Formats: sequence, C-alpha cells, structure tokens
Amino acid sequence: MPTILGQNQYGKAENRVVKITRDGATHHIKDLNVSVALSGDMDEVHYSGSNANVLPTDTTKNTVYAFAKEHGIESAEQFGIHLARHFVTSQEPIHTARIRIEEYAWERIAASDANSRFIGADEVKHSFVRKGQETRVTQITYDGSSWEVVSGLKDLVVMNSTNSEFWGYVKDKYTTLQEAYDRILATQVSARWRFNWTDDEQRMPNWEKSYEQTKKHMLQAFAETYSLSLQQTLYQMGSRIINNRSEIDEVRFSLPNKHHFLVDLEPFGLKNDNEVYFAADRPYGLIEATILRDGCEPKIPVDLTNL
Repeated sequence: MPTILGQNQYGKAENRVVKITRDGATHHIKDLNVSVALSGDMDEVHYSGSNANVLPTDTTKNTVYAFAKEHGIESAEQFGIHLARHFVTSQEPIHTARIRIEEYAWERIAASDANSRFIGADEVKHSFVRKGQETRVTQITYDGSSWEVVSGLKDLVVMNSTNSEFWGYVKDKYTTLQEAYDRILATQVSARWRFNWTDDEQRMPNWEKSYEQTKKHMLQAFAETYSLSLQQTLYQMGSRIINNRSEIDEVRFSLPNKHHFLVDLEPFGLKNDNEVYFAADRPYGLIEATILRDGCEPKIPVDLTNL
C-alpha cells in the first residue's frame, strides 16, 4: 500500500537569547528561549531529499539573534510576532510559522545603603538576580493572514494554609481518605490563555501589561476563594481573568494538587493541631479544565505538555 506524507514542520528549537538594553547606567534584561517551527511546501524534501524549498534551521537561529538586535525585545509576544511575520512573508514555500517562547524573569539586586568603595550605591542599576517564581511562555502562530497568540505561565507554586476543605465525596470500599474541614491547598500552576487578537486590523494588546494583570487576577482569585475543591478554585481563577481582561477569550489550567498530609504525632505523645505536615510530591491529583468567554469556541489543546 503506498504511503503519503502527513503533517510536518521543521525549525530550530530552544535558541537561548539574552538582550541587554542599556539606558545610560540603567540596564534592562530580556532572557528568552525561542523555538521556531515552519511548515509549507515541504513534500519534496521528504520524498526525494531535495532542499530547494528548505530554509536551513541554522538560518532561523541566526534570524532570532539578528532580530534581537534589529527589533529589540519589547515583549515575548511582540518578538514572536516579528519572527513569524518574517518567515512567512520572506519565504514563499513557508505557509505557517509557529514561534514558541519561554521567558525567564530577572529583578534588580538592591544595593546597600552605604556607598561602595568603587561605585556609589545609588548608581548600581546593572545587577540582577534570576526570579524563581514562574516561567512565562507564549506561542505565536501565523499563516500569512491570521494570528493566534496563546500565552501563559508554568511552575508557579501557590499555597493557601487554610480556608480550604474537602468532604462529601463519593466513598466506596477502596476509600481511605479522611474528610478535611481545614486543609492546606497548594498547586503548581500551568496556565495558558488565548487572545482574541487575530489580525493586523485589530488593535494589538499591551502584552506586558496584559501578562502582569492576568497573573494578578489569577493569584487574587486563588487567595480570595474559600475552596471546597481545587476544581472550584480553578474555575474562579479562570473566571476572574475572563471577566477582567477583555483581550482574553479562553483560559486552560493544569493544576496538580500538591498534597500536604498531617503527620501523626500521637506515638510521641504530641498533638498535631494542623501544624506539621508531610509534603507528598507523588502521586498527586491532577485537575485540568478550560474556562471560556460565553459564545467562544475552545482552541487551546487539552494537553498542555508541548504548549
């Protein structure tokens, strides 16, 4: 039986680029991990090995670095848009470009009050420490006429030490879990949100402000929800984003329940009054769901593993 070629793409993955913007003595850092995937008229390179339509992946790598200089990095989204537009409009065989970016945040190191022997403390504006809270991510896809921008974050660990319960669930002969009326609720947030900006005629969102505000609403909902289940908290987080950010139509969460179990201290003659816990890393409950603006269709993949 003859075979045919299915979906295919190629590019250079995980190009690490750090851009330093020097505003006098004040420096700014953008630290990205950029992956490029291109698709289009690529049948012949698979069937016969002809590279006539192939832009080398090394060239895509060089483009990432050149664009960091030529266009700067205003935001991960804006940088990805520049790259995607370039590959589709400059290479006739390329019909679609998908740019995936992880951004690693840095913050300034505060100088001491006393002046340094060599540099006045008020002049230290070039020293940074890598933030460890979360990794910002975005995926930009462009087919020459329309855009899809899905941004988000991963590895954001959050905890409520109270105001969480879990009881009234189904029980069968295998159930051993005790009902909890005051428990720790902790999770490591992986979230993606889809923008409703899809073409150049629309007003482009302020990507940096949108990210900061979306994260703020997400965290406020987590903190302010009296939780009877992680599912309830997830829904409140997504609803808060949709209700406050008009540029976002869809949010997808993957929330592992980072279980904290009370340690039995009775063998040692001690009472554990919700004070000492064992943090179990696995197995863990995994809660996933999509929250949509009413009337919108879901487009974010159910599996966020490669997004």
